[in-house]
Amino acid sequence: MKKLNRLLGWPAALLLGGCGLAAIALGETKSAAENLEKKATSTGTRTYTLREAVETAFQRNPQILNARQEIRRTKGVQIEVLAQALPHLDATAAINYTDPSLFGGNGGSVITTSSGGGGVPTPTASPIPSATPAPSSSPGTTTSVFTSSGISDYSYNLRLTLSQLIYNGSVIPAIRGAGAAANASLYALRDTIDRVIATVRTQFYQVILNKALIGVQEESVRLLESQLKDQQNRFEAGTVPRFNVLQAEVALVNQQPALITARNNFRIAQIQLARTIGLDFDPRRGDRPPLECVGNLDYTPREIPLPMAIELGKERRPFLKQQRSNILVQGQNLAGAYAGIQPNISINAGKAFESDQSSSNLNDTLQGWFFGVTGSWAIFDGFDTAGKVKQARASLSEARITYDDAVRQVELEIQQAYSNLQQDRELYFSQSKNVDQAREALRLASARLGVGAGVQLDVLNAQVALTQAQSTRLSALFSYNADLAEFDRSTATDTIYHDDFDDPMMRKGLATKYRKTNPEPLPSPGSKTFSK
Repeated sequence: MKKLNRLLGWPAALLLGGCGLAAIALGETKSAAENLEKKATSTGTRTYTLREAVETAFQRNPQILNARQEIRRTKGVQIEVLAQALPHLDATAAINYTDPSLFGGNGGSVITTSSGGGGVPTPTASPIPSATPAPSSSPGTTTSVFTSSGISDYSYNLRLTLSQLIYNGSVIPAIRGAGAAANASLYALRDTIDRVIATVRTQFYQVILNKALIGVQEESVRLLESQLKDQQNRFEAGTVPRFNVLQAEVALVNQQPALITARNNFRIAQIQLARTIGLDFDPRRGDRPPLECVGNLDYTPREIPLPMAIELGKERRPFLKQQRSNILVQGQNLAGAYAGIQPNISINAGKAFESDQSSSNLNDTLQGWFFGVTGSWAIFDGFDTAGKVKQARASLSEARITYDDAVRQVELEIQQAYSNLQQDRELYFSQSKNVDQAREALRLASARLGVGAGVQLDVLNAQVALTQAQSTRLSALFSYNADLAEFDRSTATDTIYHDDFDDPMMRKGLATKYRKTNPEPLPSPGSKTFSK
């Protein structure tokens, strides 16, 4: 059973390297997130680095919060199942009142007397002294008198019972299965954390990309405005026809939609990141962006052979560990299914206190000890157990098949991420050279036009080529960083867990410990080692 109090309280240390993330204590992330609430610019927009965005997501992302609650739920199930093997102490008490007239048949005497007419009294029962004097009889009458024998109208009893299950074929498998389910929920939390970190990184880089694309489009617009002004001056001087002015105006207007789209994409990316890290809408900010991101898109090479990456993924992925835990759960369910053909034995003992029914004094009490053994064994249950065993075996086979498919899914994800990284790397280097060449081509075209050796169309084409090259280079750089985040998630190199066994309740439970694995955090946001 996992020592979940450490995880749920977030006291473990996290190392966030590479992506501008430093060592963090999870127990401090809540206060850090609260500090972020107070940190705002004059416009009321909060500023986030990648580290701060991840810290905030730890505390507010609904997927992580739900995964933590799932751990608490499975913890409760584990305690509930364990309770079946522990002794139970019960106390029962009762107090009753009985109408005295109900005691006529067995709780007293009836005396019948006759007087007058020479009759002889005939008693129906031996008279018993009573606290109530018998009424006098007049001659010639018959009188019946009920006398109580001392039975109390009130009765009470109190029982303290200690019961213990001695043997039941389903209890031990249920306890083990609940422990495996608790482990599965912990691995699910780890997998959720990995996915959220990758999502935050990707969306953070998307914000940085869109902001950079705005700069590219603004630079292109400024160059086109400068070109238009130059052509207007030349037209007024009579050196160029009006066609050149119209051509420059059309080029400038055609560039405006790209700038407008880039600004809108930037706003949308900010809103999406705010939703992922769990920021609520603040009416006071109006239409201002919910956050500002501080960072750059850098290229950080990641050299790792594909076979090694696949082995790392198979070894570390919490997703696969969760699937293996599910196999253990189904295996214990199969063992518990055989309980229907096994005996069920329990014992109980205790002490009873009861009122004395023959006494009218409530203080007269009868007390004593009792002990009992209860057992049952289904000789024939109409093949009910056989049906349950068949279902459990099928579920176990399904869990194994699901695990095998999960392994292949992990292999696929790693190979896709690896291939995407190769593509992004090639695009980045090719476009980096292309940007330099496009900038030089624009300079030469502008110079030739300035001395009258070139035409305006060459300048406009060169400007379009430069804008396209810059945009493609930035997109390739973003894709590399985003695919690197996915590669880290698929290989589970973004988060590293260290487990140790020490649980006082189960005598053998899993406690998660954390240590720093990368003493030199990389300065670039393109690479991150996160130890938790």
